[in-house]
Amino acid sequence: MAETALAPPPGRTTRRVRVVTSVTIVVAVALAVLIVPPLAQLDEQAVDLSNKLHPPSWAHPFGTDDVGRDLLLRCVYGLRVSLLVGLVAALTATVIGTAIGALAGAFGGWADRIVMRVVDTLSSIPHLLLGIFIVAMFRPGVWPVIISVALTHWISTARIVRSEVLSLRSRPFIDAAVSGGASRGRVIVRHLLPGVLPQAGLAAVLMVPHAMWHESALSFLGLGLPAHQASLGNLVQSARGSLLAGDWWPTLFPGLFLIIPTLALAGLAGAWRDRINPRRKSELML
Repeated sequence: MAETALAPPPGRTTRRVRVVTSVTIVVAVALAVLIVPPLAQLDEQAVDLSNKLHPPSWAHPFGTDDVGRDLLLRCVYGLRVSLLVGLVAALTATVIGTAIGALAGAFGGWADRIVMRVVDTLSSIPHLLLGIFIVAMFRPGVWPVIISVALTHWISTARIVRSEVLSLRSRPFIDAAVSGGASRGRVIVRHLLPGVLPQAGLAAVLMVPHAMWHESALSFLGLGLPAHQASLGNLVQSARGSLLAGDWWPTLFPGLFLIIPTLALAGLAGAWRDRINPRRKSELML
């Protein structure tokens, strides 16, 4: 009976395993994109037509692509670019969404109504369609994709932050600050923003894989990064012909490099959500 009483609940053990696995994958991915390219000292663009479309082997663990380039090195470089796009776009979108949502919730009235009408209008347009429209105004490159993702993904963060600010405005400490003579700007900066930062951080973590998939979709359609630049979307797009010919590895491994970090970041985001929402965590432990 004593051993049973001391044993952790099954749900807690499962969550702990999920968090440890997610952290391990994220650390492994970070080490791969930071360490492998400098240590490899190989050109991921090096073409060897005599070695094209070789299946996975000891010399090339992921095989080679249709012009003989090492697919493992290409996947690492592609993940590096996709992560860069995802991180910068997610942080930019989070800053924009947090600022707009906090101002709308704090000021209320006509400012809130105007912001929410803009948010509703943009929400009615598919992200990918709006992103294609934005990218089409620039030459293919990293920064047009980042701008496209950031300008189409701040909406959900703005909604979350606005809702949190409206909840915080009704708290007694906000009334006390206003009664003490604090200006609206001081209330926003000193009291409201710190209260919404955990939710904004969670939104940013969840947005990174979303931004990576968005970049991959744009690159797959030929509207994102230049075709010669390694990104996960470009790798999958260039492997379509190989897949139809029965060569599965040029498509499988870039797809795994896209899916596995996404699942790991989702696991970390779930643990973060449980931490900032104790009520949900206690419900899961029952």
